[in-house]
Amino acid sequence: MKRILLLGAGLSASTLIKYLLHHAEEHNWQLRVVDQSLDLVKSKLAGHPRGEALSFNALDRNERWEELKQADLVISMLPARFHPEVAKDCLELKKNLITPSYVSPEMKELSAQVRDAGLIFMNEIGVDPGIDHMSAMRIIDSIKAQGGTISGFKSYCGGLMAPESDTNPWNYKFTWNPRNVVLAAQGGTARYIDRHQYKYIPYTQVFNRLDMISVDGYGDFEGYANRDSLSYRAIYGLEDIPTMYRGTLRRMGFCQAWNVFVQLGLTDDGFALQDSENLTPRTFVNAFLPFEESLSVEEKWANACEQLGVTDMHKFEWLGLFDSSEKIGLKNATAAQILEKILVDKWVLEPEDKDMLVMVHQFTYLLDGKPHFIESSMVNLGDDPVHTAMSKTVGYPVGICAKLILEGRISERGVLLPTKPEIYNPILEELETLGVVFHELEKVV
Repeated sequence: MKRILLLGAGLSASTLIKYLLHHAEEHNWQLRVVDQSLDLVKSKLAGHPRGEALSFNALDRNERWEELKQADLVISMLPARFHPEVAKDCLELKKNLITPSYVSPEMKELSAQVRDAGLIFMNEIGVDPGIDHMSAMRIIDSIKAQGGTISGFKSYCGGLMAPESDTNPWNYKFTWNPRNVVLAAQGGTARYIDRHQYKYIPYTQVFNRLDMISVDGYGDFEGYANRDSLSYRAIYGLEDIPTMYRGTLRRMGFCQAWNVFVQLGLTDDGFALQDSENLTPRTFVNAFLPFEESLSVEEKWANACEQLGVTDMHKFEWLGLFDSSEKIGLKNATAAQILEKILVDKWVLEPEDKDMLVMVHQFTYLLDGKPHFIESSMVNLGDDPVHTAMSKTVGYPVGICAKLILEGRISERGVLLPTKPEIYNPILEELETLGVVFHELEKVV
C-alpha cells in the first residue's frame, strides 16, 4: 500500500481529495489528510475507508516529521511560504513532493540536491500556474515540431462566476483567498515585452492598461497584466520571442471600478489606521477623501470617481460603502484588511452558486513563410460551492500528477515544472475526460 500525505484541506483541496479517494482502491493507496480542523477533514473524507483524518500543526517540524517519514508521497497545499521547509524535510527523508505553488528561490536552490537524491519535487501543477504551463507547452512543442517560429504568446486566466451565478454588479465573488484578490498586482511593476519593446506598468496604472478578450459562448472579458511575464520566456523555451504577456481576466467594467480603490489608497497594506475598530464603511472611505465640509461623502466619492472616468456609482453603493449603521470592527487594521472585510461580506458564494475558470492562450507564429494565429480557450464551471471550478482545476492536475509519480511514469528528477511531454500529455489527456477541455481556433492571417 502506498501512503499519500496531504498537508492542508482547504477550498482548493476538495476536488483533490475526492479524486485521490476515487482511485485509492484501484491503486492501493491510503490517503492521510491533515488540517487544523479535524471536522473539515472528516467532512471531506466522508468516511471513506481509504482516508484517514489527522489534526496536528503541519507548520511545526517536530509534529509533521513522523507523518512525513511514513509517507510515500507528500502533497503540500499549505500557504506557499511554508513549502521550502516541508521540502527540506522531504529531501532529508527521501520523499517525493508535490506543490501547486510557484517555485520560490529557496525551492530552486534545492534542485541539485533533489536531483542527486533521485527525487521528484513537482511544483506549479495547479491551474495558474499549472494547466497554463501544460496547455501552452503542448501548442509550443507542436508548432516547433512543424518547423514554425513563434513570434507572440499572450496568456490570460481568471476565476469568475458562472453566468447563472453572476448576480452582483461587480460580476465577481470570492472563489479563492480574498486577501490575494485585494492585493492583486501589488509587490512590483508589471513587466512584459511587446514586439521587441520592453514595457513596464506600475501598480497605479495596472487597472488602466487593459486587453479585451472574447470567449465564444461566454462573452467579453478584460485582462490586466500580471507582475512578471518576462520570466516565462525561459520556462517555455521562448527566450527570443518578440511578444510575451500574461494577464488576469475579469468581467467588463470591473477593473475601472477597482482602480478607484487603488487610486484612493484603499488597497494599501502598509500601515494600520488609527482607531480602526471603530470605523464604519462610511468613515473608512471618508478617511481617504479630502476634507470638504460642504460636500457629503457620496459627493466626494462621486467627484473622485469622475476624475478617474467612472460615472456609475451603483457598484460602490451596492457594497454598502456609505453605510454608517455598523462598525467594521477590526483592530489595528490596514486599509486593505478593512476593504477585504467589506468585500468578503458582499462577494460571498451562495449555496447554489457555481464559479467559472476561464483560460485563453493566443499564439502568433510563422510557418512556411505564412503568419498563423492560434487561440486556445478553456472554460470550466464549478459543480457547487465545494467542488468549484477553482478546486477542480487545481485539484485534478495535482491528483493526476500524484498518480504518475506513484506509478513511476515520470523519469526526470529534481525541482520540476510540468513542461515536458511525459508530464503534460497524460495530465491533459485525463483532464479532458474530467471536463477540462481546450478548444483551439487556428487560422492563417
